[in-house]
Amino acid sequence: MSYAHDMPTVQHAVRSDTGLASELRLAVMRLRRRLASERDPDNELSMGAMAVLGALYRSGEQTPGELAAHERVQPPSMTRLLKCLEEEGYVARRPHESDGRVVLVDLTELGRTTVLADRRRRDAWLATALRDLSPEERRVLRSAAPILERLARHD
Repeated sequence: MSYAHDMPTVQHAVRSDTGLASELRLAVMRLRRRLASERDPDNELSMGAMAVLGALYRSGEQTPGELAAHERVQPPSMTRLLKCLEEEGYVARRPHESDGRVVLVDLTELGRTTVLADRRRRDAWLATALRDLSPEERRVLRSAAPILERLARHD
């Protein structure tokens, strides 16, 4: 059974905030899946592991608790992930300078290289796709990018 007849058109749906939310959710999820499929085929790390490496690349060293909060996972899950990443050589831990009870995690050179290679590949695919858009469509996306980032950080 098809429910297509129950679905409003995109033009009609985006007139309401609920319709916009639905269309935006679907578009962002599809784009995320497509970008995930464009990952480096030699990279066997999970998307969660890559997200942690990316957070460390963007923000520098952090505590496991800060990383867990950033990635919205429970601290024990982050601890397990960091243990694996450390064993595989992607991250290194060290004690905090002023509080030896606090552990800081940072990228190793392998972690940094992995993040950059992964980003280059996916950015190249997206840059190619963007070339197929009109200048006006690219202008709209330039304006939308910071808004999407704010939405992603909304609690």
